[in-house]
Amino acid sequence: MKPVHPGRGRAPSPRPRPAAPSHETVEKELRRLADPEIADFLARFFKTGPGEYGDGDRFLGIRVPVLRKLAKKYRSLGLSDCRALLVSPYHEARLLSLLLLVQAYDRGNAEQREAIYRLYLDHIDRVNNWDLVDGSAEHIVGRHLENRKKTFLHGLARSPSVFERRISIMATFRYVKAGSFDETLRIADMLLQDPHDLIHKAVGWMLREVGKRDRAAAEAFLRPRYRKMPRTMLRYAIERYPDDLRRRYLRGEVEPSAFTVTPASLRS
Repeated sequence: MKPVHPGRGRAPSPRPRPAAPSHETVEKELRRLADPEIADFLARFFKTGPGEYGDGDRFLGIRVPVLRKLAKKYRSLGLSDCRALLVSPYHEARLLSLLLLVQAYDRGNAEQREAIYRLYLDHIDRVNNWDLVDGSAEHIVGRHLENRKKTFLHGLARSPSVFERRISIMATFRYVKAGSFDETLRIADMLLQDPHDLIHKAVGWMLREVGKRDRAAAEAFLRPRYRKMPRTMLRYAIERYPDDLRRRYLRGEVEPSAFTVTPASLRS
């Protein structure tokens, strides 16, 4: 009689599924990756001193490429855990949360996307530095409002929060990439006299992006307004223009008469 091999003929025992990740797991890994020297550099770079735009923000010291890898690793993190990361005092935790929410919005159904959009709005005060805005506004706010009324963006453009105002213009990057400029130009007009450098740069950037796709549309907006624009906004807007034309703008020599058509979004 042949000996029976132990386990032969039996179905293999199912392997236990790994536990679903939680925000505690993510936070533990973030602490493990922390680098004090990088944290000091980032705190200076993002202007966290008293009275600066990032006043009080705290950094662990983790570079963006590392956070992007973590976003792929923890892509299944639930919304409640993303919320916990979004309210963290640490900048990198909030950025990772937003990277995860952008991924989740991209693959989500209508109900899931609505929940992500509402989560973003409920904690919009935690989207409180320019990199957090720029990495999320077009992908969540802009995308969600793409086929809806844009009055919410107009309200953000009037907000006392510089980051909410930046969200209002950066959300429209979604539309610029699709070849639709009216909303960008409308909000740029609302922000034309904004006092903050972060808004000057964002508006100028979006005007540059419009100009890369349709310079006539960009110049129709710029020529009647450029002499009233903050210098940084103008420099960003005309960065890709031919050298001679750019110099003429900077010297105030460009006349509005060559482009007199007002963009449709600004006629009302």
